[in-house]
Amino acid sequence: MKLKSIHMEEQMKHYNVPGLSIALLENGQIIGTQSYGLLEAESDRKVNENSIFSACSISKFLTGMIALKLVEERFLKLDEDINKRLVSWKVPENEFTKKSSVTLRNLLSHQSGIKDPEGSFLELNFELGIPSMVELLNGTTPYCKDPIRVQCEPESEFHYSDAGFCIVQQLIEDVVGKPFYQVVNELIFKPLRMGNSYLNTKTIIEMDKKEFSYGHNKNGELIDEKYAIYPYPAASGLWTTSLDLARLLLELLNALRGESKLGISERLAKEMITPQKGRSWTGLGLFLEGPEIDLEITSLGWGVGFQCMLVALPNIEKGAVIMTNAELGVHQMEGIIGQIYKSLMS
Repeated sequence: MKLKSIHMEEQMKHYNVPGLSIALLENGQIIGTQSYGLLEAESDRKVNENSIFSACSISKFLTGMIALKLVEERFLKLDEDINKRLVSWKVPENEFTKKSSVTLRNLLSHQSGIKDPEGSFLELNFELGIPSMVELLNGTTPYCKDPIRVQCEPESEFHYSDAGFCIVQQLIEDVVGKPFYQVVNELIFKPLRMGNSYLNTKTIIEMDKKEFSYGHNKNGELIDEKYAIYPYPAASGLWTTSLDLARLLLELLNALRGESKLGISERLAKEMITPQKGRSWTGLGLFLEGPEIDLEITSLGWGVGFQCMLVALPNIEKGAVIMTNAELGVHQMEGIIGQIYKSLMS
């Protein structure tokens, strides 16, 4: 797998992208990483395979994987009313939940009937501090000013939802009895050797950020605060490297052929990449495109100062993780990420 006909430095300059990291998978193996540019514009800090970027909403793929692991271990069920296991907070019952309860499957496929309040789930305001998931879901913080509730019958509509993944986080914390980041550290990061991956918002704020990339706007200029941190780990809080994300993607590919290191069954792994409730484009924590024989799975991240993409063709075990430290102002497929994708996956 090679980057065809792309003069990377020229394209990075054209799109005002200071730094770029790529990890490649082929024939069910990670075949290497490629690093370009700088962690910080006009500095001497170069991107390398240990450089850490904000994964933004690719966090939802990670959350899908930990949810499947906990289903495998019988902490959770995909099709059970989540209120049966939620302790700290409950989905409020209303006219939309009378016929259909909200399930984990609904939440992971954005079909729970929950819609994110307008203007919610912005980056961390350091003066306001880190909210708890219960505060968020109750609508008592500036990050989400309205209580989260079901606004249409579950499975009747698709609505992309950060709030839904905050509920998954609270569900996992309630059933395991540990913070979400600790569960992921123990059950995913350590077994897969994802040593450069971080979810604990407090740790991310306080740690030495020598290997962390700064965020940049579409003009290639540093964003305010340098790091846009999202205090909703399950929805968008992951900081990681392209190599670590490639390890997570490889685990899914391994699970699909019955060789999971985490103990996720082939049956459950296939659930993750199966269209959910008749909607061809959504799996569990992932998005889908194409017929089963040519299926492509993707997870996209887009936040203040960062843009990234994870993509794989499961049937031929080929994939890539592309991470940039610039918010390009256009959809991933319309900028440098799209050019790289087309070169690698064609």
